Amino acid sequence: MGTPSLWGRKSGEGLYRFLTQAPVYRVILTMAVPTIISMLVTCLYNIVDTYFVGQIDTQSTAAVGVVFSLMCLIQALGAFFGQGSGSYMSRELGARRRDNASVMAATGLVYALLVGIVVCVGGLLLLRPLSLWLGSTPTILPYTEQYMAIILLGAPFQIAAFALNSQLRMQGNARHAMWGIIAGALLNVVLDPVLIFVCSLGLRGAALATVVGQIVSFLILYIMCSRSSASAVRLQLRRFSLRLHLVKEIVYGGSPSLSRQGLASIAVVLLNLAAADYGDAAIAAMSIVSRVTMFVMCVIVGLGQGFQPFCGYCYGAQLYKRMHQGFWFTVVTGTVFLVIVSGVVFYFAEATVRLFRDDPIVIAVGVTTLRWQLAAYPLNAFIMTGNMMLQTTRRPFRANVLASARKGLLFIPFILILPHLFGLMGIAMCQAVCDVVTFLIAIPIVRSAFKSKKVKE
Repeated sequence: MGTPSLWGRKSGEGLYRFLTQAPVYRVILTMAVPTIISMLVTCLYNIVDTYFVGQIDTQSTAAVGVVFSLMCLIQALGAFFGQGSGSYMSRELGARRRDNASVMAATGLVYALLVGIVVCVGGLLLLRPLSLWLGSTPTILPYTEQYMAIILLGAPFQIAAFALNSQLRMQGNARHAMWGIIAGALLNVVLDPVLIFVCSLGLRGAALATVVGQIVSFLILYIMCSRSSASAVRLQLRRFSLRLHLVKEIVYGGSPSLSRQGLASIAVVLLNLAAADYGDAAIAAMSIVSRVTMFVMCVIVGLGQGFQPFCGYCYGAQLYKRMHQGFWFTVVTGTVFLVIVSGVVFYFAEATVRLFRDDPIVIAVGVTTLRWQLAAYPLNAFIMTGNMMLQTTRRPFRANVLASARKGLLFIPFILILPHLFGLMGIAMCQAVCDVVTFLIAIPIVRSAFKSKKVKE
């Protein structure tokens, strides 16, 4: 079965047949490749800022690292509304209840915009205390406030863009979702050097480039979702509903994403606070490592998100055996990728860190931390895919446990304990220890979920 009809006006029925009948590997890769590209391009927002800001000074690089935790939280809110509404939409489309999916599309977007406005206003009113809470040192504080004030202005657009991106992807239109994100990111890449160096705006220029890119992404995704030719469900804001059960579905489907990415934001804050004892260079090093490892992880997240619409449709259509096959294909593919890439980056760790900041202390701390994190990275394919399967099939408790373990339930106590035992080395090894323990927790959780599906089947 070919896939051209997926992107035509009859995409609804074509998507259903493709997702529930085509070969498993072809479906997942068709969904995953555009999603991976979207994830990688999304990371460029942060990596490009870090690269160009790194040409200014260490304090500016560290400030971007501090604000990165806030950006993670903003993205987590977008994923919360997008995954929550999108998971429900994919199950309803799998069960052929398109009207319910249409109502959820409008409801998810409106809530995302409202929360984005609250974040923007609240953040600007609490700019200085928020900067300090996120781990800014006195020497970094002016740079942090400068960068964060502009980033907050883009919060409503970023949250809404992430929500629309997830909704499109969970309907099976990953390619259209990709173009909306890519357009904004490419604009960011072009504007960064122009605003930072040509217009002499420095750190403010980097923030402005990011916000302009986010606004453009939102507008493109909104237009796509409003067109029946680009979306299996046409977005109509008049279909917004205050029904409580829709809010519950968003919470059930979106809370694992909020746990996973929201706790990642808290983890970055704690990492910065722990590194602050060793100076601004240590914070800058952690900022660089966070971006490099997140860039690698984007492929796994994108692969897992490519699996999600397949999982949702199959679950809605009660094709549990097919869903099981897709799960293991995703895990094996992701693990092989992580083994290869982690090995390459491990070997070239010094050159990788030096690319962002040519400072001896930053390089020394960054190389050690990067290699520690990469050592356990291949385990994340199983962890991430298991989390997304539980999330899509409406198992919020187990999905939240698995989502919060790696960056919250385990990371928080470890980042408070290990530095006291091993100093700076304890900070470097913290994430690797968390990954190993999370993997051991994930095995029985995923096994129990599949046992329940076998009973149904």
